[in-house]
Amino acid sequence: MKRCLKCKSLMPDDAPKCIKCGFEAVKQPAPAPAPAHAARPAVAPLPSFAPGERPGRIRGSWLLAKQSWRVLMLDKELLVFPLLSGVACLLVLASFVAGVFATGNFQDQKTQSDAVLWVLGFAYYFVNYFVIVYFNSALVACAMIRFQGGDPTVADGMRAATARLPQILAWVLLAATVGIVLRAIQERFELIGRLVIGLIGAAWTIATYFIAPVLVVEKLGPFDALKRSVTLMQQTWGESLVSHVGIGAVTTLIGFLGVLLIGIVSVALAVAASSIGVFIAGVVAIVAFLVLVALISSALSTIVLSALYLYAAEQKVPQAFEGVAQFAFAPK
Repeated sequence: MKRCLKCKSLMPDDAPKCIKCGFEAVKQPAPAPAPAHAARPAVAPLPSFAPGERPGRIRGSWLLAKQSWRVLMLDKELLVFPLLSGVACLLVLASFVAGVFATGNFQDQKTQSDAVLWVLGFAYYFVNYFVIVYFNSALVACAMIRFQGGDPTVADGMRAATARLPQILAWVLLAATVGIVLRAIQERFELIGRLVIGLIGAAWTIATYFIAPVLVVEKLGPFDALKRSVTLMQQTWGESLVSHVGIGAVTTLIGFLGVLLIGIVSVALAVAASSIGVFIAGVVAIVAFLVLVALISSALSTIVLSALYLYAAEQKVPQAFEGVAQFAFAPK
């Protein structure tokens, strides 16, 4: 181990750049031509636990989130993908709502046939799913490049997702069809339909857990991709889901504490200054903070998903997660 010349933090001897502060010493000439993606320093794994030792759920989730955070800090540009996805989904929603208002269909729904409404619903499902799957695939591609020692960029992710457009479109067509069918069942059977759809929806979410990495890495068609995702989930279904949920729990807790702190400070300052402007600024700060937490949560979840896929598909644990492999990648 050696110390960073700038912040004095410990770092591996072969790390050219400090993981904590980003300081980079003078680079040594490479003995061989650099690969297509020049590698940044690898994420230092957490110390492994003793044989048979397993951290608690809370600690385990925290360690997993911490390692995912380290990966994200090396590639902060990964936050661009959930941001673009969120903005695009809002634009899709706004365009459909604006179209309904522009045609006056909202004023008299009785004049609209069921066929027209279901076609519009299917179109919305299709476009919205496409946006989500496309940007998730781009993020997964970048995470895979990082785990292989490369240095991904936003352009790398976009190129990878664009190269899988046929697979993505085929999968989105299937997913939108399933979505609209489930919606039709729910509308027809009301309360019982909602209960049934809730169970089917949960099963569908679990079955399609690995869809994004399967589309990116294996380039399978929709039905083969679904079968492959189910197979991978069967191999690592237990702790894999717990790990994924743990990321959400950690980010939700941080979001709650952050909102609570900002709210208390904003109210105190507004009362002290007798200014409504300070209170409004506090509300804006809370909204911005929640958006940031949502982006980070989405990026961390996809990073963990990509790591889980590598383990389930190739029995390989990315170096960044070696210290938590006993509980994060334990097959059931």
